Formats: sequence, structure tokens, C-alpha cells
Amino acid sequence: MTIMARWRGPRRANASGFTFVELVVSTAILAILASGAIPLARVSMKRTREAELHRALREMRTAIDKFKDLADQNIISPLELQAGGDNYPKDLQQLVDGVALNNDASGRKMRFLRRIPIDPMTGLADWRFRAYGDDPKSTVWGGGNVYDVASKSEGTALDGTKYKDW
Repeated sequence: MTIMARWRGPRRANASGFTFVELVVSTAILAILASGAIPLARVSMKRTREAELHRALREMRTAIDKFKDLADQNIISPLELQAGGDNYPKDLQQLVDGVALNNDASGRKMRFLRRIPIDPMTGLADWRFRAYGDDPKSTVWGGGNVYDVASKSEGTALDGTKYKDW
């Protein structure tokens, strides 16, 4: 077989494959679509972190409220309560460690949290506290007890509010 016999002439119109121009155009279209999806993905991730922050705050505030309710009903041992603390926990760690109950000689403790949640905005288990006697607009914890918790993040939520104000 000679070389001329193998050569089949110019490319036929029904040959399979893509031309270089078709590849460049399709790549450009994909790049435009991807650039539109990136901001959407960022908003989705931020919305997920905000939902996690809401859940963590609700979990801690519910635990604080349960502690307060049991202390007001004299179910929690007075030894576990801070003097002048208005029946609120000393800190979040007390909610994790648990408290002894009145008339329970078994030594069991009632726990309110499994662990201190991590703030999804800061990535730390470090929260801003407010005591019952603190000024509502104060940014500094006066100590004494934990009446409320909030994020230490200075960021702004999708709805325009500050995370620290949640």
C-alpha cells in the first residue's frame, strides 16, 4: 500500500469531533454561567452559617431558661447557685458540667448542654455574655451570672442586622 492510498483527501463534512472555535465558545459560555453561580453559592453558605448561629443561640438560651426555671422552683441545690445571681447560671460551663438537685442523694447531676456550641461566625466557642443586672446596651459583661448570650462577631447578616445584636 502506498502513501497515496492511505491518504483520503480533505476532511469530510460528516466527520465527528469539535472544532477549536466550538470549544472556545462553549468554554466561554460555561465560564459566564459559573461566574453567576459563585455569588449564589456564597450567599447560600452565609445563610447556612446564620441558621447555625440561630440554632446555637436558641440552644443556649433554652438551657439558661431551664436552669432559671428549676432554680426558681428550688429544685436546684442552693450550693450550685451564685449569691445575688438571680438564679441564673454562673457561666455556660456550669450548664455543661451540670448541677446537683435538691433531695437527690445519688450524686447525679442535671446537665443542660452537651457542650458549649461553637459560634459559626467566629469559629470559636467564645460568646458575649450579659448578666441580669447589666445595661441592655452594654457591650461588656458585668460578670455575676449569665442572663443572655450573643455572638462576638462584628459582621452583618443578610437582612442587614449585626450578628452581635441577635
